[in-house]
Amino acid sequence: MSKFFLVPGAEGWNLISRPAENGNWRVRAFPSLDDAAQTLSTDDDVVLALPISAVLAQRMRLPSVEGSELREMVRIQLEKALPFSTEEVTSDFEVIEQANGECVISAVAVQNQRLTEIAAPLLNRRVIPRAVTVYAAQRVATHAGKGCALFIYPESGALVSAISENGKLSFARTIDGGVDALLELELPQLTMTAELQGISASFQNVLVDEKCFALRGKVEQALASPTEMMAVETPPASTGLNLLPQAWREERQRQVRRDQWKKRLVVAGIAYGAIVALALIHFGYLKFRARQLDHQIERDAPRSVFVRAAANNWKALAPAIDPHFYPIEILLHVFDSLPSQDVRITAYNQSARQISIEGEANKAALAYQFADKVKKHPDLQNFTFDMQSPRILPNDHAQFRLEGRPR
Repeated sequence: MSKFFLVPGAEGWNLISRPAENGNWRVRAFPSLDDAAQTLSTDDDVVLALPISAVLAQRMRLPSVEGSELREMVRIQLEKALPFSTEEVTSDFEVIEQANGECVISAVAVQNQRLTEIAAPLLNRRVIPRAVTVYAAQRVATHAGKGCALFIYPESGALVSAISENGKLSFARTIDGGVDALLELELPQLTMTAELQGISASFQNVLVDEKCFALRGKVEQALASPTEMMAVETPPASTGLNLLPQAWREERQRQVRRDQWKKRLVVAGIAYGAIVALALIHFGYLKFRARQLDHQIERDAPRSVFVRAAANNWKALAPAIDPHFYPIEILLHVFDSLPSQDVRITAYNQSARQISIEGEANKAALAYQFADKVKKHPDLQNFTFDMQSPRILPNDHAQFRLEGRPR
């Protein structure tokens, strides 16, 4: 976010900004605020400074109180001085000094309608200032932080005289006649008016804008005091006066929230796009890999057919060449599994696909015991055996049939 100060110039407006490329503040002059507004965007941090002709500046002496009570007292005093109700204006104040139970206040106010008219070029482009202040207050805060000082400078085609106390604006007026005014007459009247308001006319500094260099001699002659030259502030000092209307403040907050949501949506969109791109890349890689595997399978198909055929042949020949499938070996292991002489083998059949063992046991429990030992025999693990319920004979003997199949 770029930071800008919009201040009234001798003619037109000055835009004070700091470009990102070099970081140095620069001043650009525009003939109107509309021209300056065209260089700004909604996300810029803009401080708008009003000309002295647009505001009412008043110095007040009030009892020394704190917080909301002081603000209410300032509001009541402004209400007496304003030709319209306080609901139609935005005001703010700064404390110049506090002593002996009293405080001296620098108060300013601007009519909301007048402020809207001035800032219309900005509002039309949805550029809402972060703060609205008074240019005279910025100048005095920049050049005279202590003591009492007099400022003379051109502003919007007029000549302004302003008095500061401790860096706060305490008195300001427009001098009739502009740069052609008879300062030898105007300045003594100015100092007299200031003294009537309790402002010391013994100025510690008299500052004249560099554009009014031709008036330097007149000022020194009228005040019998040396003068100093001042240029446009880069940037202006911050001031406690903020005339930003509450409606603008709320709209700016909504605008900031909208901008934040837009940025979040942009980030989410970028993240979503990146995820989709990665998914497409991964999908493309899988298709490429699948084609590679298909080519390998197609290339290796003759060899794989030979391997499968050989495996089937070896499997078919296994009963003939593997000792674990020899009938005599299997029959030996079967006899080793007999639990006792009360179990007898009466028939044994073996083929490439099946073994059938028939027998008779004096008790059904012995038949089950025999079947369990056959299933657990370590040399018969190439087969799976299953036995149905034995048939009980009239003499209580049990006939059984045990069938086995290669795994």
